[in-house]
Amino acid sequence: MGPFTYPEVGATRLGPLPEGYRHLHHTARIGRGRAVFDAAGAAVTTWRMHRATGVRVRADSPWARPGALVELSLGVGPLRGAARCEVVWTAYERGRTGFGYGTLPGHPESGEESFVVDLREDGSVWFTVMAFSRHGRWFTRACGPLVRLLQRAYARRLGRALRRLAAA
Repeated sequence: MGPFTYPEVGATRLGPLPEGYRHLHHTARIGRGRAVFDAAGAAVTTWRMHRATGVRVRADSPWARPGALVELSLGVGPLRGAARCEVVWTAYERGRTGFGYGTLPGHPESGEESFVVDLREDGSVWFTVMAFSRHGRWFTRACGPLVRLLQRAYARRLGRALRRLAAA
């Protein structure tokens, strides 16, 4: 595993999120019922959710598993930016499915992000993005608060994409 660009590997699994980082916590209701939960969990763990937002995903595994290497990229031609991550934990449980990945050298940020689908007792299905990060490269430092706004916007976009995928 690794080398990760941060020491708190696995902190998004159970928390608490470590001090000294920006924290992101976004939750969205996806729908209701076991079928929605199963579809949403599959979309999260097979990279379909990320791809549905227009992000290019290259992974050495068709599904999230600890140790899987993932490269996410966005943009066109020389303006395409890539971010390398490694899956650090997964959850394939009756009422919880998801994973967390951590940043590798060269990633614009330093930290960890998780994507989890929960089936609650009332039958509702919820999606949660949880992350802690700090600037990892000069250009993310130069962008300052804009990075935080983009991270929040991307988390909301993931929730909308997952809702569509789970309903299909």
